[in-house]
Amino acid sequence: MTTYVLVSGLWLGGWAWHDVTAALRGGGHEVFPLTLTGVADRSHLLGPGVDLDTHIEDIVRLVETEDLRDVVLVGHSYGGMPVSAAALRLRERIARVVYVDSGPLPEGTTQQSMSGEPAGPGDAVPPREWDAGADPVLLAGLDEAALTLLRTRSTPHPRASVEQPLGARATSRELPTTLVACTFPEDQIKEMMAAGHPFFAGLTEAEVVMLPTGHWPMLSEPVALARILEQRG
Repeated sequence: MTTYVLVSGLWLGGWAWHDVTAALRGGGHEVFPLTLTGVADRSHLLGPGVDLDTHIEDIVRLVETEDLRDVVLVGHSYGGMPVSAAALRLRERIARVVYVDSGPLPEGTTQQSMSGEPAGPGDAVPPREWDAGADPVLLAGLDEAALTLLRTRSTPHPRASVEQPLGARATSRELPTTLVACTFPEDQIKEMMAAGHPFFAGLTEAEVVMLPTGHWPMLSEPVALARILEQRG
């Protein structure tokens, strides 16, 4: 049996891992799909003080309070930011870090700087448009039911968390690490790694597993993603 902690990206909560969680639990594993402070079922906690440190603490407190050991810690998209920092603090409890279309960005980097999106006003970043026709690469593989789910259940994400620079974080040299790559072709990933692109700066020693689909594989390819995670448990 393996213990998994699943952390999703912007606008989503633990609900996004429903099918992955079911598949892993069906295999006898212990699974904790985590909702970060300020989104989804914890959206009532949204406020200007909810930052990246808050989300790092969400992960650390879950693992320590539940006394989890030999954890496979999974971060999707933005979730890779708090996961990479939490993994450093929890290194004695972590068996492997898995980044799903994500990675341990360089220290001092913000999620906002990587996305290139303007900051905008208010305490939260509103959900993106879930229009597959307008964004066929990132939204590849999502059927209408999945898109409707995203439109219905996505919530604004705490702005301070995407504006706060990442501090110390674990890299693939410090912990066993896997990158599940969905939207970049393998040749392009190798080229970007060789060029030192910040997307892959902390993944020089990582195992790379290809899962060709869009940016939300927990919804577009949940069974395949669960199989990949189970094989690394």
